[in-house]
Amino acid sequence: MLKFAGIHKAFGRIVAVDGLSLEVQQGEIFGLLGPNGAGKSTCVHIAVGLIEPDSGSVTVAGLGSPKIPEVRARIGVAPQMVSLYGPLSGTENLAFFGRMYGLAGRRLADRIGSALEFVGLTDRKGDLVRNYSGGMKRRLNLAAAILHEPELILLDEPTIGVDPQSRNSIFENILDLKKRGRTIVYTTHYMEEAERLCDHVGIMDHGKMLALDTVPGLLASHGGRPTLVTEISGKEVRMETSDPLAELNRLATSGPIGNFRVERTTLEQVFLNLTGRDLRE
Repeated sequence: MLKFAGIHKAFGRIVAVDGLSLEVQQGEIFGLLGPNGAGKSTCVHIAVGLIEPDSGSVTVAGLGSPKIPEVRARIGVAPQMVSLYGPLSGTENLAFFGRMYGLAGRRLADRIGSALEFVGLTDRKGDLVRNYSGGMKRRLNLAAAILHEPELILLDEPTIGVDPQSRNSIFENILDLKKRGRTIVYTTHYMEEAERLCDHVGIMDHGKMLALDTVPGLLASHGGRPTLVTEISGKEVRMETSDPLAELNRLATSGPIGNFRVERTTLEQVFLNLTGRDLRE
């Protein structure tokens, strides 16, 4: 559904995307992870045709570049910066964006009603968007992205600054879109979101793809072994082992063991192993 082939993009001396190649398959949720400045948002902008790469190619649905209007019409995007008009109501915002997508008349009205119902904003459709909460704005942003029923949906940090209820609602919306056969590219730096939602995850930094696999595959390849934590003679003992049960049985033959637990590798540990622990601006 989305193919990057050797994409390179620089802004002056800053290389935002450095020879990136990837393929996102139809019907999957693809997570794009990376620290601030890794190049995630630039990739989204290139994927929708907003930014022209310096070299390489982008292909959508096997049809060609997103610069082609007919190809771009198959894409929906919810940008990281909420793109709504505060002095307009929820319905008026969607009517504007719908007309930009070429919708009109009964078709436009039906799609506005369906999109508002999908994100749970039907009862607030007449309110001015400037009076919406942060979570409501994020949900309306998503409604605008899916208004024209695109096959490919790009969501750039869609849960920044939202309350837990809105965040969970957005998760349910995304999973529902997947059930409907949509393909979703989801950028985030929240590891638990990627673990919950994504079929495949790519971790990038400094414009390069460092690793790309399923979450279990990333844990196995880059996470290290589980850690067995035991209490022996009142002291905590930690050891990495590929077989915690066998190691526990071995320790038990040497004397009594108090509390014990197994700490398994998380996607956050994989992320830090690959991108480092230095603070980013």
